[in-house]
Amino acid sequence: MNIKRAKQEIINTVRAYLAKDEFGAYRIPAVRQRPILLMGPPGIGKTQIMEQIANELDIDLVAYTITHHTRQSALGLPFIEHRSFGGREYAVTEYTMSEILAAVWQAMERSGRKEGILFLDEVNCISETLAPMMLQFLQCKTFGNQRLPEGWIIAAAGNPPEYNKSVREFDVVTLDRVKRIDVKEDYAAWKEYALRRGIHGAILSYLDIRKDHFYKVEAGPEGMQFVTARGWEDLSEILHTYEALGLTADREVVGQYLQMPAIAKDFANYLELYAKYRRVYRVEEILNGSWEALRARELAAAPFDEKLSVLGLVLSRLNESARAAWQLDQLAGLVHESLLRVKAALGQTPAAQILTAELAGLDRQIAAKKEAGSADRQGMQLLNQAARTLEGYLHTLELEAPAEPFDRLKELFAETLEQRAAAADETGSYLANAFAFLDESLPGSQELVIFATELTTGFYTSWYIETFGCEAYFAHNKDLLFADTENALLGEIAAARAAQNGTAGEELTL
Repeated sequence: MNIKRAKQEIINTVRAYLAKDEFGAYRIPAVRQRPILLMGPPGIGKTQIMEQIANELDIDLVAYTITHHTRQSALGLPFIEHRSFGGREYAVTEYTMSEILAAVWQAMERSGRKEGILFLDEVNCISETLAPMMLQFLQCKTFGNQRLPEGWIIAAAGNPPEYNKSVREFDVVTLDRVKRIDVKEDYAAWKEYALRRGIHGAILSYLDIRKDHFYKVEAGPEGMQFVTARGWEDLSEILHTYEALGLTADREVVGQYLQMPAIAKDFANYLELYAKYRRVYRVEEILNGSWEALRARELAAAPFDEKLSVLGLVLSRLNESARAAWQLDQLAGLVHESLLRVKAALGQTPAAQILTAELAGLDRQIAAKKEAGSADRQGMQLLNQAARTLEGYLHTLELEAPAEPFDRLKELFAETLEQRAAAADETGSYLANAFAFLDESLPGSQELVIFATELTTGFYTSWYIETFGCEAYFAHNKDLLFADTENALLGEIAAARAAQNGTAGEELTL
């Protein structure tokens, strides 16, 4: 199965394992909670989906690459304990707590949550001395004489032997005690993640044309050559940063991430073309509605690959705009929740004091995410933005000392809502202008169908259309697909949005 389906399977399993009966006991006892074993090629996102699952289910995650551990760090260090048996005293070997189990207890103390996932990566590449301990842990959920806390689920990941020479085969006894999920690389599934993650537009545009270059592992004359999803994502990070710093990523830079020379060369050449198309077609002018007629004629006469690349440029910019609107929507929701708590406590505590407490709560959440090494960068950004917004509100109250502090807070919040509305209006204008440009350059074409389809599959653009609507989008779907698809498309978009809690359709009042 692909990584998207695997993620949902794991979510369902975790929910089932953590479900409780009317007496508060787990419906599936720990002894029947098989560890989840995720097997698949390296670099396709096995670790990342565990982080996403923990965030979505609001449980803890402790992740270890087990190949970094020795028998001592996994099992603990031995020490002598004296015990009495049958009236006689004996020296008995005990063990200090495993470093891994200690990390679980520390995570519980830090977050206050009692449930979580212990994720062990590269579990089938462990050393010979550690193998018996790991098999015991998978089978019995214990390291030595110490057990994994109740409410914690074991998930492990490994690579098939064709990708790793040090792989150890599990025996039937072990495999009969795990829930095995085999996952394969799949560009379509990864693209959904990539659009939400903000992967560089050049990468998505290139892979739309060269889907067979998404994932490859081959033996070459100079050793293994490979291109993985992890490589594309890390390359995206460096491309974004290089652009911000005014640097150029050439073939040498690309080859440091895509370790297959032919694909690295091909993408580096495409990256130059992508930069050229950005200069020639001036996407900002298209979205602002101020393009020159020459640009539309040039696109109409361009080869298919060039048209797809320009569509990629436009879609990438639309995705950025819709993402900004989504972030302001989420920010408004977070600030609204804080202000409702301020309102509820008024009369007993001054507004400034309540705001200070709200800020302290946000700071604790940010610190906890940092300490846990959370990879949820977007969540961190939202928390930081919310804290900065509330700090601004608090500073205004302290500076102005208004007679009615909450009325002033309502005015400040109205300004935040205006920013959200302005971002939504800008995205709507961009969408309308993009369709107008494509109508002029590529009327009734398959490229327009592709463009509308990509808007549907993109998380942020689909969220925007479902929340605010887009007349041009639905008009083109009716014209190009020759059917009244609006309801069906809205259903697809609503399903895509179901995983997040947007507030843009709500009237946020205080």
